[in-house]
Amino acid sequence: MIGNDIIDLEQSRIDSRWQRKGFIEKLFTMEEQQSISDSHEPEIMVWLFWSMKEAAYKIYNRQTKIREFIPKKLSCTLDFLQSNQATGKVICNENVYYTKSIISSESIHTIAVNVLENINRVIEVQNKEIVKNENGIPFLKTAHTLQDISISHHGRFKKLVIIKN
Repeated sequence: MIGNDIIDLEQSRIDSRWQRKGFIEKLFTMEEQQSISDSHEPEIMVWLFWSMKEAAYKIYNRQTKIREFIPKKLSCTLDFLQSNQATGKVICNENVYYTKSIISSESIHTIAVNVLENINRVIEVQNKEIVKNENGIPFLKTAHTLQDISISHHGRFKKLVIIKN
């Protein structure tokens, strides 16, 4: 299964005041809050963790069909972090989701998979025929099948990703 999230950093600066009282505490675990506080780029860390949570949540929602606001139940850890990329995990109710993020001056794009071997098989696709099931979960319609697809858009950016067969 696949999930993804894109953050337009310019748009997030307009839409969100992440430094306001209570924002960090409402959305992030104590460990995540500490990582944000310790970071030399706390804004990037906020949106990196948020994009990891959102990408993983899309898989969780696809698996469970449950729609709920549970940011603190999605616990992020980083395995690797550089200025332009990160890898990590998100754990939710004993489910493990593996993430890979690309960080630029304009955006943060995170993909999540529930099987680690699929992390390098994720590809971006252009607008194709998308159908949604009764739960609002999107699928890519091909000639013979429906394939899992993850769609994310924010500000100036839109990403559609699938796991290549």
